[in-house]
Amino acid sequence: MPLIQCNYFAESLGLSVTMNVILPVTGFNHAKQNGSLGSHQKFPVLYLLHGLSDDHTMWQRATSIERYVSVLNLAVVMPTVYRGFYTDMKHGHAYWTFISEELPHIAESLFPVSGRREDRFAAGLSMGGYGAFKLGLRNPGRFAAVASLSGALDISSLADEGRPMGQAEYGHIFGSRQEAEGSVNDLFALAKQLKQSGETVPKLFQCCGTEDFLYEDNQRFLAHARNLDLDLTYEEETGGHDWTYWDAKIQRVLNWLPLAEGSRA
Repeated sequence: MPLIQCNYFAESLGLSVTMNVILPVTGFNHAKQNGSLGSHQKFPVLYLLHGLSDDHTMWQRATSIERYVSVLNLAVVMPTVYRGFYTDMKHGHAYWTFISEELPHIAESLFPVSGRREDRFAAGLSMGGYGAFKLGLRNPGRFAAVASLSGALDISSLADEGRPMGQAEYGHIFGSRQEAEGSVNDLFALAKQLKQSGETVPKLFQCCGTEDFLYEDNQRFLAHARNLDLDLTYEEETGGHDWTYWDAKIQRVLNWLPLAEGSRA
């Protein structure tokens, strides 16, 4: 599969950023035999988001994501968002605008990836799990399914120093705890508002290891989602906040994605 590193200037951030992209490819002989040589196919796409201390390379460095998607007709876009928590920061950069608007625009402009809701998915770990659920809950008309692996899903608990950031960094991102709770950055509030709106809710996948320091946060969101009767698949087993767990669970996510017929080898 082609692997592309793309460096570009993000206008919403005022920064030069990088994304890695894995693309499917139809073999030359197969395309020639089927008369599709030279055709321009749009592939379903997974926006795969990194955690707080990571960057656009970590999913490839710590898992076999490229090998796992080699049997799927699926593009994977892995952006850098630094420590921005996929949020238009109180004092900082507009990472929510970037991840929800500019990144898909750039990806769809440069690469053969689909912009249709049924072909667009997001997943991530820890901070990226929060980002993936936020994409689905705030943009339900644009994402068919989103997955959180060990997600930092409860921003109220994140206000406590050291979980996983200090209070000063939390304030730069979300403002005060009172400002964050019930805002457009609060997944609990977003889930309730989306359910009450009557809009179609994306399929949700949530998992967390029982030894993870974010396990209780995930239990709170799980109870909230079940109370709202959301379409959520939940899995837990022994595991910590580490790449051994995420390497195993990303394979489960890829099997769970509602890909169109014929997308799996």
